[in-house]
Amino acid sequence: MLGKLKENATSILPIAAIVLLLDFTVTPLGTTMTFQFLFGAVLTILGLTIFLLGADIGIIPIGEKVGTALTRKRNLPLLLGVAFIIGFMVTIAEPDVQVLAQQICSINPAISSTVLVLSIAFGIGLFVALGLMRTVLQIPMKYFMTIAYIAVFALAAFTSETFVPLAFDASGATTGPMTVPFIFALGMGVASKQSKDDSFGLTGIASIGPIMAVLILGLVTAGNSSAVSAGASEAAGEAAATVQGIRVFGALLPDILKESALALLPLVAMLFLFQFWMLHLPPRQLIRMCFGLVYAFVGLVMFLTGVNGGFMPAGEIIGSMIGGASYKNVLILLGVVIGAVVVCAEPAVWVLTEQVEDISGGAIKRKVLLLTLSAGVACAIGLAMARVLFRFSIWYILIPGYAIALILTFFCPKLFTAIAFDSGGVASGPMTSTFILSFTLGASQASGGNPLTDAFGVIALVAMTPLIAIQVLGLIYSHKGGAK
Repeated sequence: MLGKLKENATSILPIAAIVLLLDFTVTPLGTTMTFQFLFGAVLTILGLTIFLLGADIGIIPIGEKVGTALTRKRNLPLLLGVAFIIGFMVTIAEPDVQVLAQQICSINPAISSTVLVLSIAFGIGLFVALGLMRTVLQIPMKYFMTIAYIAVFALAAFTSETFVPLAFDASGATTGPMTVPFIFALGMGVASKQSKDDSFGLTGIASIGPIMAVLILGLVTAGNSSAVSAGASEAAGEAAATVQGIRVFGALLPDILKESALALLPLVAMLFLFQFWMLHLPPRQLIRMCFGLVYAFVGLVMFLTGVNGGFMPAGEIIGSMIGGASYKNVLILLGVVIGAVVVCAEPAVWVLTEQVEDISGGAIKRKVLLLTLSAGVACAIGLAMARVLFRFSIWYILIPGYAIALILTFFCPKLFTAIAFDSGGVASGPMTSTFILSFTLGASQASGGNPLTDAFGVIALVAMTPLIAIQVLGLIYSHKGGAK
């Protein structure tokens, strides 16, 4: 636990340092907001530490054992059916999905929050099942991803422009602190009898589901969601201006307790269901997993309270101040700097890098992966800020970006391709869905842009750039004789 505390503090403190530097220079937050942000940072560090400890002993083992047990039964329809149910239930409870849905609906009330969440959950469930089928049938990752993304872009070509960034953002938001560890573990459990190359990639495949689901939703609701709600923009500005210091955390706590409980209840139910059905774990091991789930709950509550009470309002205020200033071109440079450090604060990134290092026997170092992800996300946030300033279509980035990523799959080692598509999902977690998206929305609104087309899409870019960065790392690694 002390080791995780040190790692998380090292990751989050640079973000706090950037905010404080801006506070004392170009974007003064005021004493109340500064203390609110600092208290939120402390909660975020402690919460992330406790959550990751709980994930190690309570969440990941459940997924691994369920995946292994289902594989032993050698019943593909059963495996796919259970995988769909797991993906659907966990996604409905995913806090990141709820946060994104609330932000989208506050900007455009024509979109139903409930319908949006259910559509995303259906997409995740379907593609978790398809991803496990790929693993069992040993379909090459490069062919599966190429066909899937061709279908995605063909569908997007007929969808309203306002839904395209929302769809790709939904993909990133689904891979949050609860969904990612479970999908990772489920994939590794099913792949336990396959090669190590099949241990990764399920998260990347699952991320395609929400894109298709939201694009289809956009086709069904065409013409009802093209306008931004002016009242919502004004409300967002008022909310940012009426922060109440430390008291805001108490006000947030009831809703976050509810969200976190909903996030864990499906996992608790599944643990006991599978325990009586197929796992039959000894009491000591079952109790250990239950303690892990309790740690995960406490950590998730603290983490989300810190992020929503400190990071998110600070991000929106800073974005608004810079977006409305004469020196707003600095947004691009600031985005690059923030992107380089914010990815290291994502809970799922730590889960992924630990598992990659373990699976590879230490051959793929965690620090190398973190540096590569930081470089990719830095480029993503810089591009997102350029879109806010110059208001060009997200198509100019998504089409060449995914084309490069898919071409690389035919030359990159299979293990790195799978890790790359997983990385795209985990990089766009709670910090991106809260701090970065709030920062971008604030900048877009202050600069007179349309948040639906200019601000939304930042999560999509964060999810895309690691696909290229990690596969380039794989080519370098292969050139040095480290992978095949």
